[in-house]
Amino acid sequence: MSAVRIARLSEQPLDLDLHLDAVEDSSSGAVTTFVGRVRDTDPDASDAVVALEYSAHPDAEQTLHRIAADAAAGTDAIVAVSHRVGRLEVGEAAVVIAVASGHRAAAFEVCRTVIETIKTDLPVWKRQVEADGTTEWKGLGG
Repeated sequence: MSAVRIARLSEQPLDLDLHLDAVEDSSSGAVTTFVGRVRDTDPDASDAVVALEYSAHPDAEQTLHRIAADAAAGTDAIVAVSHRVGRLEVGEAAVVIAVASGHRAAAFEVCRTVIETIKTDLPVWKRQVEADGTTEWKGLGG
């Protein structure tokens, strides 16, 4: 079975339990998760952030799968990862990652590698919307 159980972009709210179920495996003694949520502050914003609008390149889902597979390579880790697209309000999950492995060190390492690589390599862009109507485009990966 593949090390990557879920790697997708979604316009629908992300479900952490779905990701946890996807990585369920009797040989895995450790499960780590990461949930990246929209927050109401940004150091570059002049007003409160009210939403993020994510858009993605057509190849982004394929890239997300590669990111997860590369992070898990050489380990016993199982990965489930999703990234939202569309408009997200403050508090909504933009990224959900679940990683299971035999031991915690690999689970933590793979989870961290997935999110850090998403930030640098995933062709997803976000437009930050502030309370006063100001908008600003941000770079790769959200």
